[in-house]
Amino acid sequence: MAKLPKVPKPDMARVANLSETVPVTRHIPSAITLAALCAGATAIPLAMYGNYKGAVAMIVLAALLDTMDGWIARLIGAGSEFGAQLDSLADLVSFGIAPSIVIYMWTLTHAGGAGWVMALIYAMCCAIRLARFNVESVDVDAPPAKHFTGMPTPIAACLILLPMQFTFQFSDPTFRDPMVTAVMIALVSIMMVSRVPTFSLKRLHIPKNRRMALAVLAVPVIASAIIYPWATLATVLIIYFATIPVSVIQFANVARKRRISLRDDDEIDFTP
Repeated sequence: MAKLPKVPKPDMARVANLSETVPVTRHIPSAITLAALCAGATAIPLAMYGNYKGAVAMIVLAALLDTMDGWIARLIGAGSEFGAQLDSLADLVSFGIAPSIVIYMWTLTHAGGAGWVMALIYAMCCAIRLARFNVESVDVDAPPAKHFTGMPTPIAACLILLPMQFTFQFSDPTFRDPMVTAVMIALVSIMMVSRVPTFSLKRLHIPKNRRMALAVLAVPVIASAIIYPWATLATVLIIYFATIPVSVIQFANVARKRRISLRDDDEIDFTP
């Protein structure tokens, strides 16, 4: 039996300089960012016409596209200050304004003025979270940190829509209670503006010896997402929320080791 020819590995150095050799590629990340903006904004008219499932799906799509644009920008070396600012503005619309309006029209409108205040509080916390991220991320070419400061806005947007996802999947009117939504908004808003470290999926590294097992595990997850989309999404969000204590402990250990290393460096005697 003839051996199959080996597939050469991609030249990642060439890929990293793709934005310089092929100028049009440098606009790909911004195009994806604008697509995420359009997806998030589309959730608003869908909610106005009563298509709440479509509205939530658009916000989830915007979150997926938001994950892709930064990864592709780093992959092809197309990161820029313009792209970073555009991404922040798109995030405010897709994960701040759009979810606030969707969740207000779905249930908070029954709480009167108090419901609108809760929607505004979430939008304001989202803006504060993005502004702080912009200030702390001054170097667009630097690799992403292992931890975020506070909850990322895409995750926050999906989490405040968690009661909607439960209602879609189980048809239980309990989750449509404005009080349930208000509690979720308060919790998520606090997490966004807090200094609590959370895992960054941008630095997620999977060892080679575990990639096959992860691919096998992905099969039932994808099948579950097709059969029970809302329950699967809700489960993923709950698992992420449950990892926050783990990220806090890991961040504390890393900070402690860094302090010990700096203290040891200070104690080194440089005298001849």
